[in-house]
Amino acid sequence: MKTVADYIKSIPDFPKPGIVFRDVTSVLESPEGFKLAMDEMIKRLDGVEFDLIAGAEARGFIFGAPIAYALGKGFVPVRKKGKLPRETVSMAYELEYGTAEIEIHKDAIKPGQKIVIVDDLIATGGTIEASTRLIEELGGEVVKVLFLIELPGLNGRARLEKYDVESIVSFDGE
Repeated sequence: MKTVADYIKSIPDFPKPGIVFRDVTSVLESPEGFKLAMDEMIKRLDGVEFDLIAGAEARGFIFGAPIAYALGKGFVPVRKKGKLPRETVSMAYELEYGTAEIEIHKDAIKPGQKIVIVDDLIATGGTIEASTRLIEELGGEVVKVLFLIELPGLNGRARLEKYDVESIVSFDGE
């Protein structure tokens, strides 16, 4: 029986020599792989009480929205700055070579709502750390952070140590 890891292609020396890129699009291209990934992620939410799923642009949308649909929950997109049409709150964060900024609609999360954050991969954890801060700024409570893939060698989980963090597949190295 295949596992989610069996559907993830490893691309050596991308985007630079010495890096092994974990390609999640190979999961999406396979009906069986995508269904297995969704089923595994949904299983990790069994018994978790929450109101909404938030997903980080762009692959967090791909995984988070179907989970929200399957579980009868709303979905909140966490977008790059300047992409949302209504009033937003934003958060800047550090990248390896600079900074980035993400936003959430100011009215998307109500005080007291319980939120699950979904994304495809945790590496350094910067985007999701910024997402947790935005959700909390709006009065939401992050009750779980769920990833398809984790790269533990990049120590992103340390930035999220106060949250319930779970991943489906873990790969050593960068």
